[in-house]
Amino acid sequence: MAQVSSSHKEKAALNFKKAQSLLAKIITMAEADKYCIDIVQQNLAVIGLLKSANQLLMEGHLKNCFSSAILAKNQTKQTAMVDEILRVSRLSSK
Repeated sequence: MAQVSSSHKEKAALNFKKAQSLLAKIITMAEADKYCIDIVQQNLAVIGLLKSANQLLMEGHLKNCFSSAILAKNQTKQTAMVDEILRVSRLSSK
């Protein structure tokens, strides 16, 4: 099966690293009893980074893996890929 393009994965990985760094900062802030709104703002920044990384990975998956499955003209593979996309979409909307 085709893989998500390295460009999408690299950008997503960068967002994950930024989110990881911010999470460490948030934990330090919470432990130091910093102002709640400052913590909330940093938390929202992490959420934004994670959503962006998710979008990049999904875009790469649709452009590569999903396209390959559809072009393969294998009904079982196509159905499995559509089911997979639907399952992940449901998870991301929770």
